[in-house]
Amino acid sequence: MHNIKDIRKDIDNFKNTIKNRNVDVDFDQILNLDEENRKLIQEKEKLEMEKKSISKSKDETLFEKSKEISNKIDDLSKNQKNVKDQLDQILGNIPNLPLNDVPVGKDENSNKEVVKSGEIKEMSFKPKSHYEIGEKLNMLDFDLATKTTGSRFVFVKDKLASLERAISNFMIDTHVNNNGYTEISPPLMATDNTMFGTGQLPKFENDQFEIKFDDKNDRKFLIPTAEVILTNMVKNQILNLKSLPMRLVASTPCFRKEAGSYGKDTKGMIRQHQFYKVELVSIVENNKCIEELERMTNCATKILDDLQLPYRKIILSTGDMGFSAEKTYDIEVWLPSENKYREISSCSSCGTFQAKRMKARYKNNNNENEFVGTLNGSGLAVGRTLIAILENYQTEDGSITIPEKLRPYMNNMEKIGIN
Repeated sequence: MHNIKDIRKDIDNFKNTIKNRNVDVDFDQILNLDEENRKLIQEKEKLEMEKKSISKSKDETLFEKSKEISNKIDDLSKNQKNVKDQLDQILGNIPNLPLNDVPVGKDENSNKEVVKSGEIKEMSFKPKSHYEIGEKLNMLDFDLATKTTGSRFVFVKDKLASLERAISNFMIDTHVNNNGYTEISPPLMATDNTMFGTGQLPKFENDQFEIKFDDKNDRKFLIPTAEVILTNMVKNQILNLKSLPMRLVASTPCFRKEAGSYGKDTKGMIRQHQFYKVELVSIVENNKCIEELERMTNCATKILDDLQLPYRKIILSTGDMGFSAEKTYDIEVWLPSENKYREISSCSSCGTFQAKRMKARYKNNNNENEFVGTLNGSGLAVGRTLIAILENYQTEDGSITIPEKLRPYMNNMEKIGIN
């Protein structure tokens, strides 16, 4: 969350930069609430000093006056809290400021391609979609999932279930053994405060699955991504500089309502309410965010290189970036059935934006407290990697060649065919 002092000090920059995020923010209202909040605090402090002076004098004739002052202080406290809550509500909904090298634009049409990698295979037959392949193999069952659970779910069965698990294990092993990440098996629920820390609340509450408890004040949500729970591992802490960088990885189910995607990708596994993802999170010194973003993105693309899947890397525009991001690279994998690239990973630097919401700090070399820098990225989305393998490794007879890197995780099986 942005510090009101920063906004007050550099209001023109905030106005101009937030405009590029395509959100409407009434900065005049923010400044007015800020001014009123500070005025009420000053009035309250003045009365508290007066009350303290009366108390010290021990003059019984001033007892009634002291009581009146106490009542005024109570009224001012209520008013000040109301104003502060209004201010915090607005501040909590303002997105992060994009870095200067982020392309300015309204949506994905302003994203810029950075690089393409990998060879797109020429197929001598018309490539099938992942869901056609999976259903023909009798290993993807969308109809059964609809009966048991509803739309946007799937049963992954038999050898494809093994392949899905193999993908996840391969990614985790690579990130732990080669890329220096520490594996975490985290809780799959988060409190409302934890969701606020990484920016899912309050703005994106409609996209979250909330768990109902008897105590209505005990609000918990199924995690939309392991980023939420991993990043919040440092909330309300002051870290030792020697503990940075922290690099964490987890393979978890993720849960999203996909509230803003009505009618999009209704067939297949592209956009589901429940999916598996290997998530990378870095906690670093705040001046190391950009170099860490490059490192994290390279860790993600190396997975695709190892699996020999063609992809491209793009930088997202100001209008297409996530709420908490200051700069984002999307990695898109080639899907033959669609004849285009589709997102398989998103790697973002959030600067100190999340750290300020979480109150996560570290001691610098001068023993001063500074907010940490936070980054997150998919390394990769497991379901979408499965989709990419099904489509890019399909053969004309409907079988799937297993990528060499995954064969040790599949008892050295080379192919998945129709039983």
